[in-house]
Amino acid sequence: MKIETYPDREMLAIDVANLLAGELENCLFQHDTASFAVPGGTTPGPIFDALCAADLDWSRVHVMLTDERWVAPDHPRSNAALVRERLLVDRAAQAHFVPFYRAGQTPQEAAADLAQALDPELPISVLLLGMGADMHTASLFPGAEGLERALASDAPALCPIVAPGQPEPRMTLSARVLNDAMSKHLVIFGEDKRDAIDRAARLPPEEAPINAVMDEGVVHWAA
Repeated sequence: MKIETYPDREMLAIDVANLLAGELENCLFQHDTASFAVPGGTTPGPIFDALCAADLDWSRVHVMLTDERWVAPDHPRSNAALVRERLLVDRAAQAHFVPFYRAGQTPQEAAADLAQALDPELPISVLLLGMGADMHTASLFPGAEGLERALASDAPALCPIVAPGQPEPRMTLSARVLNDAMSKHLVIFGEDKRDAIDRAARLPPEEAPINAVMDEGVVHWAA
């Protein structure tokens, strides 16, 4: 994987937003729609703030999460809530959002139907990822219940995951679907995560799940 270093986080957010907008625009020149998978958490917020104003035909962009906590969309821990607040505003309010949550069902009960609805969006056109210091990405956590299945080469598009120490179950895109994305970008901040991405290169995916999804991807890092 290639690592791009930025002088500060603000510059990274602006540059990555411009890069993502350009890739989405190129995809829309060639296809009727573009699929755009994004993470939750705090890292992508400033990127979303810049990207949402991009001059794109957002009505043809289909936005999905890389993973979702199994909570209602109005729950404070919902990744969908963050995306609606920070990305699906301004010009990007016209984008189509593909949810990964079904009320009244468990992740196991909903997985097959949600994956079937996802099929027309694959392969992902543009993928934005985050990573924890434990080298997890999406909800592919080391030691998680369901990780082995989610890392398998024949895994379904969506996999239920129970992550150690997390208060709710999750739904995640499988490593296969993430790695098959046409364009892949990982954004990380801080020395600890820079050290983690270097360590990950020497570890198997079971210990460093980020290793399973970044073939030919670009890492964007700022202190």
